[in-house]
Amino acid sequence: MRFLVPDASSLCRWAATLVASVGALLAGVAQAASHAPVAGSGGMVVSAQHLATNVGVDVLRRGGNAVDAAVAVGYALAVVYPQAGNIGGGGFMTVRLADGRTTFLDFREKAPLAATAGMFQDAKGDLIPGLSTDSWKAVAVPGTVMGLETARARYGTMSRGALMAPAIKLARDGFVLGQGDAGIMALEAEGLGRDPAARRIFLPAGKPLTKGDRLVQRDLAATLSQVSARGPDAFYKGPIGAAIARASQGGGGIITREDFAVYKVRELKPIECDYRGYHVISAPPPSSGGVAICQTLNILQGYDLGAMGFRSAAEVHVLVEALRRVFYDRNNKLGDPDFVANPVAQLLDPAYAARLRAGIDLERATPSSALGPPAQPGEGRNTTHYSVLDAQGNAVSVTYTLNDWFGAHRVAGRTGIVMNNEMDDFTAKIGQPNMFGLVQGASNAVAPGKTPLSSMSPTILTKDDKVALIIGSPGGSRIITITLQAILNMIDHGMDVQAAIDAPRIHAQWLPDVISVEPFGLSLDTRRLLEARGHRLSDEGPWGIAEGIVTGAPTLQTPGQTTGRVLSLGGRPLAGATMFGGHDARQTGGSAEPVR
Repeated sequence: MRFLVPDASSLCRWAATLVASVGALLAGVAQAASHAPVAGSGGMVVSAQHLATNVGVDVLRRGGNAVDAAVAVGYALAVVYPQAGNIGGGGFMTVRLADGRTTFLDFREKAPLAATAGMFQDAKGDLIPGLSTDSWKAVAVPGTVMGLETARARYGTMSRGALMAPAIKLARDGFVLGQGDAGIMALEAEGLGRDPAARRIFLPAGKPLTKGDRLVQRDLAATLSQVSARGPDAFYKGPIGAAIARASQGGGGIITREDFAVYKVRELKPIECDYRGYHVISAPPPSSGGVAICQTLNILQGYDLGAMGFRSAAEVHVLVEALRRVFYDRNNKLGDPDFVANPVAQLLDPAYAARLRAGIDLERATPSSALGPPAQPGEGRNTTHYSVLDAQGNAVSVTYTLNDWFGAHRVAGRTGIVMNNEMDDFTAKIGQPNMFGLVQGASNAVAPGKTPLSSMSPTILTKDDKVALIIGSPGGSRIITITLQAILNMIDHGMDVQAAIDAPRIHAQWLPDVISVEPFGLSLDTRRLLEARGHRLSDEGPWGIAEGIVTGAPTLQTPGQTTGRVLSLGGRPLAGATMFGGHDARQTGGSAEPVR
């Protein structure tokens, strides 16, 4: 994916982050400048688009459980957040039920059966620019419809029709665009304008829709209505899949009806680990997220991050050194479990973490080249995450994606479906980094029916056998560090969920050998100390849109403990709240909302 040219909405998000960052530096804790978490007790939904959040809250209000709400939010986001919400992509769902059961649904996209390892290379073996991102060959077989229906059928309580009705209405009647909605459409107008079907929906008068305009998607409403009436068969064995296959083949792609007929959702055991008294439940391969988060936490167990201080040179140094080693393993050892043997037990062994920790020099940065040679592309950063908690304690964490903003910038005929460009997540050529420098290995090479390695990390934490935190974010490879830092900010630094999400971020991975820093993320003195240790720093604009819910108290502290911040419900002070939601200040248009 690519960095965004700031539009008005992006500048607002950047400004919000600057305010939060300055407050963190002046007051010593990030919560000094971010607003208080949203409080409630009857359920909570947090997503990147307030209309979708409202849909989920209404489901909870009508007696649905967290899985029902998550399904409804997923379909609603496909309408009101078309740049990343989807039924033309795929994703992951981590579930922790009130009775203690945990599960993970993998409804990630899969490579078409005609895919080959060299499909994005020319006769000389060189990569063909844009083929894996901006063509019908970039489109993988979508999994979202099958994933949401699998979740509903196995763990939900409401009918498919009831859960899809709000999305159908929003698509048929349209919704009024806010500044954030209009800003991203203006940013992606050139790409959308190259596809006639996309242009007809998103540039109806030959120019981008603006704030206050109504986006109507009648073709998508008809498609959703077919799914509502017939279920996944309408998509995978019926007219919708057939229409996508025709559009693919007409545009030079390789998806066929057979690809839809053989698609299956995987239900897997989540990755689980413990950190300072909390139990972490996260995404297993084909996601690298859970393994990487738990492996990093295992290494960091050996350091007192709280005593080091938030964003001190000492803390940043050990965090970066841990991440350097974890990303080396992530990029070289993990892949689709149906195709490669993932050494999960070894990577999560505390003894292995101790060996990695022993190799960290507390005074000097380890050159990434010392860990091993590059083995290749990364993944898109324009995904979306949402978190749901119901009053009974059922928790759902969902991250799903089209890869790039608006995926391949192609709509499949008259289906109204924006298609993904997820094939770019595979290793297009060994030894060639993607535009973000994420270098991966042969374990993630293209193969028929294979799922690309992902960093999506929908995560749930428990303590004393009760849900404590639901967290996740978009951000490509940075999903791992966004989610990880939110956890560290709460457990090690005592921040509440909103402050933990708003706090300025850093990112480091094996390659490139550099620490990315959000505006005001590090003080000048800290930067100098890190550079003296041998680290290289790169200043970048804000990234990620984390969505979190914490229970018991605004912080991961003793239930009932207060932070001195005013808690509110609809602007009114609220006492006795049991759940607290935080939506990332970096993005306008989303919301955290309790059941009222």
